Amino acid sequence: MIIYPAIDLRGGKCVRLFQGLADQQTTYFQDPTEPAMIWEKSGAAHLHVVDLDGAFSGENENFSAVKAILEQTNLKVQLGGGMRSESAIEKALKLGVDRVIVGTRACTDPAWVGKLVQDFGENHIIVGIDAKDGKVATKGWVETSQISATELATQVESLGVRWIIHTDVATDGAMQGPNYQAQEKMALAAPSCKIIASGGVTNEKDVFKLNELSSQIHNIDGVIIGKALYEKTVQLDRILRNLS
Repeated sequence: MIIYPAIDLRGGKCVRLFQGLADQQTTYFQDPTEPAMIWEKSGAAHLHVVDLDGAFSGENENFSAVKAILEQTNLKVQLGGGMRSESAIEKALKLGVDRVIVGTRACTDPAWVGKLVQDFGENHIIVGIDAKDGKVATKGWVETSQISATELATQVESLGVRWIIHTDVATDGAMQGPNYQAQEKMALAAPSCKIIASGGVTNEKDVFKLNELSSQIHNIDGVIIGKALYEKTVQLDRILRNLS
């Protein structure tokens, strides 16, 4: 199972929001390259980056910070937040981003996602499915649609998508543990997709439990860890040693 340390960008800084609420922000690093280099030194090979300004506004506002991370590390970066046009996705990939995450428009226009897979390749497009009470949340989690998370997963899978990040919004940043049942349902709903679990990792036991689940449901491929790393309730180097 792959570990994806998370960096959320807002105004060029590394921050965390509680359950995606813009007024519940904690700033951890003024320079986001600092945590990126820390995670790489700890053994990480991948990085999950979200442009929160882009998620809220639909405009990509933190490309300079992403570029700095790419220039100063060898991490494979997956980037989301405001990726709602072909031009934004192409710009991110040309910058050196490994995979681009699309969320809001995947819900409103699934056929567009199928076209992205055809144009950019199945290994460069991830659909981010963020769920509130099982329903898809969009536009930086400020709106909730009527489509279920598992229904959207099945739909995009049929269009050629092979990567899904599934975030349970209620557990994100709450430090109360992941929603294992929801992650299992997501994996079973889209069996040909690799599922990256997100939301709720609080301690190392949570990571090992997800790893155990991934050994039973083989398309659970990875986990994103954010606040637990910043609050030091998860030691990345130790986790990676124990999973290797």
